[in-house]
Amino acid sequence: MKLLFSEYKSDYAHYIFPYVIWALPEAGERPADFFAKGFLPSRELDRFYMCRNTRVDLRQFEPSSENRRILRKGEGFSYRLLAARDFDYTPEWRQFCQAYTDAKFGHDVMSEERLDALFHSPVCSHIMLYADETGRDVGLVVFFIDAPRLAFYYYAFYDLNHADKNLGMFMMTSAVAFMQKQGLDHIYLGSCYSRNALYKSQFKGFQFWNGFRWSDGVDELKYLIKRDGGEVDKHLLETILFKQTFYPAGFM
Repeated sequence: MKLLFSEYKSDYAHYIFPYVIWALPEAGERPADFFAKGFLPSRELDRFYMCRNTRVDLRQFEPSSENRRILRKGEGFSYRLLAARDFDYTPEWRQFCQAYTDAKFGHDVMSEERLDALFHSPVCSHIMLYADETGRDVGLVVFFIDAPRLAFYYYAFYDLNHADKNLGMFMMTSAVAFMQKQGLDHIYLGSCYSRNALYKSQFKGFQFWNGFRWSDGVDELKYLIKRDGGEVDKHLLETILFKQTFYPAGFM
């Protein structure tokens, strides 16, 4: 694993010198090795970047009452996992995914070219398809799977007309339960930098990467999100409140 440090805007007045950490694979290394150290992949799996990554330890996962409620609401939906090579990425699927991203995130946030690249990239190893009671397709999830160590819930696209059944949350919850049944160690759920992403923390076994360890402290995560929204004049590990609240015995 070769590390590169890409410089970002500095705050010299407060001696803050931020770098983005990239990891480049070397011979014999697997993607799971990078995930385990807090990195997420580029689409080509040729570069990994460290971030506030989230995951569920499936060896600890047990459905909560809220998880079971979500699964009950979606009992009419069915799903199946396909290898990406067996998925027919048709113009209709492209239009479906484009309509979702336009409605959810804004027009042209994800172009057709970007969608095409996603579905034909190495990080897209599997597709989980969702259908309603009539067999009509209502959603899909793009996965990267490095069995038996991990599944990465990369992108989800779904019919927003099923909001009354919490389809989006059903897709993630059912995927967590499904991957546990497949005997995988972890399912990675992407990054968490806003309160809107805290829904990822509702699973038993939830953890996030804080830069030096995998933490299961949701209060710590909420602290970091709140901190992001304010003025920051020192590095996190130099912040007395953070140290006293979450690591009074030290970081190591």
